[in-house]
Amino acid sequence: MTIAAKLPSILIANRGEIACRVIRTARRLGLRTIAVYSEADAEALFVQMADEAYLIGPAPARESYLDADKILAVAKKAGAACIHPGYGFLSENADFAESCAAAGIVFVGPPASAIRAMGLKDAAKALVEKASVPVVPGYHGAEQGADFLRSEARRIGYPVLIKAVAGGGGKGMKKVDRPEDFDDALTSAQREGQNAFGDARVLVEKYVLSPRHVEIQVFGDSHGNVVHLYERDCSLQRRHQKVIEEAPAPGMSAEVRAAMGKAATEAARAVGYVGAGTVEFIADGRDGLKADGFWFMEMNTRLQVEHPVTEAITGLDLVELQLKVAAGEPLGFTQADVSATGHAVEARLYAEDPEKGFLPSTGKLWALQFPEGEGIRIDTGVEAGDTVTPFYDPMIAKVIAHGTTRDEALDRLGAALGETVVAGPRTNLAFLKKLTEAEGFRNGPFDTGFIDRNISALGAEPQPLDAAAVAAAALQLEEERQAAVMIVAAGRAEGESRSAWLDPDAFSLMPRQPLGLPLTVDGERVEARIEWHGDDARVSLPGHEIGEGEHEIALAEGEGGIWFALHHGRQTAVSLFDPFGVDLDAAAGSGGVVKAPMHGKLVALFVAPGEAVTKGQRLAIVEAMKMEHVLTAPRDGTVSEVVGEPGGQVAEGAKVVVLGE
Repeated sequence: MTIAAKLPSILIANRGEIACRVIRTARRLGLRTIAVYSEADAEALFVQMADEAYLIGPAPARESYLDADKILAVAKKAGAACIHPGYGFLSENADFAESCAAAGIVFVGPPASAIRAMGLKDAAKALVEKASVPVVPGYHGAEQGADFLRSEARRIGYPVLIKAVAGGGGKGMKKVDRPEDFDDALTSAQREGQNAFGDARVLVEKYVLSPRHVEIQVFGDSHGNVVHLYERDCSLQRRHQKVIEEAPAPGMSAEVRAAMGKAATEAARAVGYVGAGTVEFIADGRDGLKADGFWFMEMNTRLQVEHPVTEAITGLDLVELQLKVAAGEPLGFTQADVSATGHAVEARLYAEDPEKGFLPSTGKLWALQFPEGEGIRIDTGVEAGDTVTPFYDPMIAKVIAHGTTRDEALDRLGAALGETVVAGPRTNLAFLKKLTEAEGFRNGPFDTGFIDRNISALGAEPQPLDAAAVAAAALQLEEERQAAVMIVAAGRAEGESRSAWLDPDAFSLMPRQPLGLPLTVDGERVEARIEWHGDDARVSLPGHEIGEGEHEIALAEGEGGIWFALHHGRQTAVSLFDPFGVDLDAAAGSGGVVKAPMHGKLVALFVAPGEAVTKGQRLAIVEAMKMEHVLTAPRDGTVSEVVGEPGGQVAEGAKVVVLGE
């Protein structure tokens, strides 16, 4: 009997890229696919792909994708045989898994007992310690008082990590280097844990020096079989969030793989694990990977974002395996049958601005193009014309490359990133490409601190104006202007009204005169000069050198006369200067206007009008795309104005706090 005969329909309790990913495999297997969506996702790609789709609430996740009752009501109404939770949201919610079972709907994941055993970091560490699996030194207990946790941090020794016990994806995780920073970090970790997972509890553990993040993909079935599908190295991270993942792990020996694999599968067996899961380890990378140099961190009781690299080297479809196991079938292979071919690397393409501290970036995707080629796979949940909103994870796509060797896989990934075009929101595209080319990552020892140590070389800081990109956009704007002149002139010939701004050079038989073109480039005024040599136009920007490589610049049109010039993965927004669109606050040179750096929710305000503040003092916290961003005072001064209330939404560029002298 086929999987579709046992599970004829599937509801995907998720959104975006993972919803599209599950739908593709489910449809290939013949299952009827059912999507649920929030108001913000009404036109989303996964909604279009599904056979049926149902609205479940407003944009905030707590009122839609985290509302288990609404999702179960839709599942019953639509006659769903099973529910796939994807990752994030309700994927590791034991109560939801139990509710599915009570409703007679198969939960595509482990039993609730396994989720509970491994879902909380403190309980999971206690469990695996009993199985003689090494864990990182720290405090994993129930006492949550700030004074007690502060004393535990002193006992453990700085630096320490504060982690939300129900956390994941870097949310609710804070590295603390000094005792004086502990209280603020604790408060932030607790708040993020509560907002993202409904649980403010934390643990505190020692920060391992030169850490490598290596995880083992495990799979279990209801017949008692448990195997591992090799490892993934996820050491390239920023703020504890994975950026590039690969399989197998560089420098992994058969001895260490066997030791890690045994620890991971034994942990899974200990909780009667069924389905896809990942056991994450932290390893001391100072002298290479060793069988006695790794420690258990946590187990993710779901499919991982980075699962495609495992699929690439093993040839297995992990979603199909999930559905097979959920249908009650055995895995059909043993550990001895698992083998790996070649090397795979995945890059997470995010809507964020590396030049501004990786702040999330929102807006319409005016252009979105991905390459095709040997060994290249693209997993995405958006297409050109869609909008990246501030409500959810800012991922645009996962770009995966597979090759015979690690170098070949990285070469293919770098080439694919170089051919990718994204216009609208800022992205980390150029940053990712530099990572694939970084000498220390390709050939040297690296750890989870690699990105932070090389942040400048990777271009993740303010960069000088891209003169070549501006020049390309300037020519495009001038062509549009001349085309408009031609249209007006044609109308005039037919007796229509004259235009006061006709360009006399457009129809002169004399050589065209140099033209000054005032532009707005990424919000700043720039003067361009265009000169003609016959039909050939040349652009110059006083004070800026225009290098080679104009042929590599892609142009995409936005709205309001804006053109996006895309050069080596970096985006420059260019338009004709509009004197009526000047930001008066910025024009006045006021260093006292503190604005929201992105669309989001104002979760905390720490100051009031009349209060004196010092440079660097925390003023407010804005939350966007599940992460918190602290706004600080740019200088000493007195608060003259506070705009907004905690809990309210703020727009990108909106004033939050104004400082007087």
